[in-house]
Amino acid sequence: MSQRPFILPIHLLSMVIALIALTGCERDTYSTWNCSSSSETKITMVLKKAQMAFRDLKLDYCGSLGNQSFFDQQCPAQIQKSSHVFTPSTGLMIGNSQEYQCKEL
Repeated sequence: MSQRPFILPIHLLSMVIALIALTGCERDTYSTWNCSSSSETKITMVLKKAQMAFRDLKLDYCGSLGNQSFFDQQCPAQIQKSSHVFTPSTGLMIGNSQEYQCKEL
């Protein structure tokens, strides 16, 4: 008596593939930046999902206008009044009236 190889039904196989694909989408996306100002160097900034970690601050993403992204601990009604403004294309960040130049690592 010969044994037949185990074959998954097509619908079960497609469900397994879909499950694997969905778990891959759950990975955190983040980028790390090295920032400096006129008085300091090597300040790490991390953008992860909708948050910015800068020094000991955890800032929420408040929105974007043009190429500028706005971050604050509590987003104001007018996002332009956020405490931190970041322009990813140039790496310029202004936080609490201090200017930083950032480079992605």
